[in-house]
Amino acid sequence: MGKKELRDEKVIGRVEAVLQLVRKQSPLTLKQEKFCNNACVERFLRAKGNNVKKAAKHLRVCLSWRESIGTENLIADEFSAQIAEGVAYVSGHDEESRPVVIFRIKQDYQKFHSQKLFTRLLVFTLEVAIQTMPKNVEQFVLLFDASFFRSASAFLNLFLPALKTVANYYPGRLHKAFVLDSPSMFSYLWKGVRPFVELSTATMVVSSLDFEGSLEFNGFASYPRPRASSLRLDPSSIKSTAKIGSCSSSRFSFTVSHHFDSLKPWYLTLTDTSASKIGPTSPSPFGPALISPLNARSLSFASPAARTPRGNISMRKSLFPSTPLPQHSKATECIKVNHPRTPRPSFLQSPAMFFRRDCHVSNKTEKSLESFLPFLKFYTRPYDEMLYRSMMRPPLGGLISIVKRRHMSVSQRF
Repeated sequence: MGKKELRDEKVIGRVEAVLQLVRKQSPLTLKQEKFCNNACVERFLRAKGNNVKKAAKHLRVCLSWRESIGTENLIADEFSAQIAEGVAYVSGHDEESRPVVIFRIKQDYQKFHSQKLFTRLLVFTLEVAIQTMPKNVEQFVLLFDASFFRSASAFLNLFLPALKTVANYYPGRLHKAFVLDSPSMFSYLWKGVRPFVELSTATMVVSSLDFEGSLEFNGFASYPRPRASSLRLDPSSIKSTAKIGSCSSSRFSFTVSHHFDSLKPWYLTLTDTSASKIGPTSPSPFGPALISPLNARSLSFASPAARTPRGNISMRKSLFPSTPLPQHSKATECIKVNHPRTPRPSFLQSPAMFFRRDCHVSNKTEKSLESFLPFLKFYTRPYDEMLYRSMMRPPLGGLISIVKRRHMSVSQRF
């Protein structure tokens, strides 16, 4: 207990030293004094390695930035259109009471809104999330749904300023940040800029398609699917007018089984049902004619050697009487064809391939999927504007939220 008390006294002394340095530059207002509580100053100290001067300078920069943004004047009426569409909102709280913030921004958002307006929307949403935190909780979780973006650079231009804002003016607040269903080129761009991003260690890129099985087993199938569309075949979505059974064509026959398989609901038979067969038409002692890639393709693209049936030599002579074919000898039959082996990667050709370790990549993806699994229910949960507005407290709530909350309380009485 003695060591703990000494450590607490040291922390309190550092907090007081930071506040004294901040007050020397200019006196703090009442709202600034409320913002600079002990927990806030401790987060700035941890971000700067318990350096008092650096923490005081960072805190003063943050206070001036909040004054320029006008965080004290942000209300929900300014973002009524974004709140109605569910562009940015607090979806709920995880098992440790951390608020989960979801951003579902479309690609054309930057065409009609400036970067400053997006920063104000980001700050407003984060302030609402901080208001909903219990006393012992200091962090939040961010989910960025990038499925609306077709350009990776456009999403990166929106994502990087958001991370920079959180890192500079909300130190120690971010627990995890997830990017879902990003464009195909985003992973390559993210690898290039990741070493220069402060919160890169807390950021993970995942895909909602990797959780299709967990959506069904955990009972999330009733919720609407995420924005990203899947290219996998869903047999239940196809309305079939034909009966399940066998079907045959002039080239081959196939049969649909009664037990649906999402990968192979059909299988090909080994009998050729065509009227004009390629090859021997008489019954063979080896069974019916087998379907192979040679006799299943069009004859107009096949070579003369491919058009010849794999039967006896007399049949071949009947098809091509003017071209005598050489007789096969026993020596030629025993010759084995040695296929060339695949060359191993060389360091001189590709150093990246030489030092590549697939196990490390798979471990990283597995860790990211496991870390995102507790927040999957917030991503699939439908957006409820009334529930989100009920989380807002004055003055962030605005007039619309106050009227709606009062209307809800009156309706609940009856």
